[in-house]
Amino acid sequence: MRIVITGATGSIGGALARAYAKDGHSLILQGRKADQLSALSNECTSLGGTVSLASFDLADLEQTRRWCDELLLDGAPDLVFANAGMNINTGADQSGEQWQQMDALLDLNVKSTLLLVHHMALAMKNQGSGQLVIMSSLAAYYGLPVTPTYSASKAALKAYAEGIRGWLAPHNVGVTVVMPGYVSSQMCHEMPGPKPFMWPPEKAARIIKQGVAKNRARISFPFPLNFGCWWLAVLPAAISQRIVKWLDYGG
Repeated sequence: MRIVITGATGSIGGALARAYAKDGHSLILQGRKADQLSALSNECTSLGGTVSLASFDLADLEQTRRWCDELLLDGAPDLVFANAGMNINTGADQSGEQWQQMDALLDLNVKSTLLLVHHMALAMKNQGSGQLVIMSSLAAYYGLPVTPTYSASKAALKAYAEGIRGWLAPHNVGVTVVMPGYVSSQMCHEMPGPKPFMWPPEKAARIIKQGVAKNRARISFPFPLNFGCWWLAVLPAAISQRIVKWLDYGG
């Protein structure tokens, strides 16, 4: 199976790469950090996978578009993980996010992800096979005051994944949206606020891999955090805002 993983140098991306390498798959790994990407490639090769690398910034939309065209020269991949992303926050003093950072986040989390998935979706639709996995977050259920732009970007990805799943289903193309809670990583640890029920990336990758194999529409974890975040979305906004403040997420 030919598998593309963006953001492979992140904790979940790397864990997914290692998990699929053990099955002997052909991996195409993308990341911004060439040295870390090379080290991951060596790990995956030693585990039994075959690996090719693409080291560049997906936020460069023109380069991302060219890379998509290159990927499709040999037909649509069997499985694509749109996993790359970044986070920003309102700061320790709650001074607010900076527009330059917000713009960069939206380019990476939303624009580059939709560009990649759109290209792959059309090719998979024409081919009549394939599967897309889009990495959202439990923050997509309710915007956190400490990370409003990140929450908004992940909500956009959730909605997009849900929309194209129905569009692509008649063409034998699967779409799964993944909504993790806290998974141990540098990005997670730098995020302000409490981090309950944190999982190691290997556990997250195992659950994601199992759900993807079943073409689940949504993979969200861990319980009970996913259940609590869902309630934030359905409760009256005034109550949800009080709960978020009580849990020390700012606001």
